[in-house]
Amino acid sequence: MNILVINCGSSSLKYQLIDMTNEEVLAKGLAERIGIEGARIKHKPSGKEDVVIEKPMSNHKVALEIVLNAIVSPDHGVINSMDEISAVGHRVVHGGEKFSGSVIIDDEVMEALRECIDLAPLHNPPNIMGIEACQELMPNVPMVGVFDTAFHQTMPEEAYIYPLPYEVYEKYGVRRYGFHGTSHKYVANKAASVLGQNIDDLRIITCHLGNGASVAAVDHGKSVDTSMGLTPLEGLAMGTRCGDIDPAIVTFLMEKEGLDIDGINNLMNKKSGVLGVSGVSSDFRDIEEATEKGNERAKLALNVFARRVKKYIGSYAAVMGGVDAIVFTAGLGENSPEIRETICEGLGFIGIEIDKEENNVRGKDKVVSTEDSNVKVLVVPTNEELMIARDTKELI
Repeated sequence: MNILVINCGSSSLKYQLIDMTNEEVLAKGLAERIGIEGARIKHKPSGKEDVVIEKPMSNHKVALEIVLNAIVSPDHGVINSMDEISAVGHRVVHGGEKFSGSVIIDDEVMEALRECIDLAPLHNPPNIMGIEACQELMPNVPMVGVFDTAFHQTMPEEAYIYPLPYEVYEKYGVRRYGFHGTSHKYVANKAASVLGQNIDDLRIITCHLGNGASVAAVDHGKSVDTSMGLTPLEGLAMGTRCGDIDPAIVTFLMEKEGLDIDGINNLMNKKSGVLGVSGVSSDFRDIEEATEKGNERAKLALNVFARRVKKYIGSYAAVMGGVDAIVFTAGLGENSPEIRETICEGLGFIGIEIDKEENNVRGKDKVVSTEDSNVKVLVVPTNEELMIARDTKELI
């Protein structure tokens, strides 16, 4: 069974074709600059040379057509025909309260996704465009929606309700939803496997740390709290997002800087986070390099980021009545020994001890805590595409 995994952004389309008999990636790639001059596809077929296809792509349907042609191409394809694709799994950012798991996509599901556009105006529209393009080009192939928010639907009411008038929740669905759920679910289960334990016996804190970042409390396999909220803006300091701030800062800056709603949203989502503090970049690699050269604001940005992660680890250990494992994943979590060490420094009081030698690892499954650490610390590379493919296979 071959499953095509699709993840659409506003001007991009990531894809993987996975053979689910052995979970082997047959091909993967990225279509970028869709609807913009200079559009191209980076296509990586297994066992063949990578290829860059430069063609105009006016919309996601055109991009998908080129992707599908590449997958079946005699030169750089990996299957003989489209008939060999059994199903398509789509990453969908926001499912609201309607979905607590992955679902086969039908007209009712599509209507529900459109209703969630207000909650995720930057993410759900391109997700919907990707689904519609696949439905048009592959009308007889089943489609599955896998939601970033679904894993967090197990949170108790006291974790997701904001202390605002309750009517705001009833009327508009204003509550904590959480994101990166597919990643948190994957790495929590993988960590349990690496430790040789049943996830139902573990209290795990998963730290998805990249340009977008979030922490989740996974108690016996279920998400009971997470740092992102109604939108992906809440929680940790991120690449360009501010995360948790005093809400009064919003109106204060609107008045002082003469900002309208779009202006303040742009400031908090695109000009803040480690970019705003460092003045260097939103890329943590650039900030780490600047720190090594003595840039004090870059160093401050990293310290602000690490302190916030540490605070969430402490609070989630309290929520779950203890913690058995901490998992670091995503671009920064997987590849920065320095950040992991800084975050874990001073957490010996809850049983966390990093082994500096073991921690010198990038991008592979590994326990990086000392042998006598009461809380195990792991690096687990995330694989959201495989998680989407597994859910799709299970449903069809």
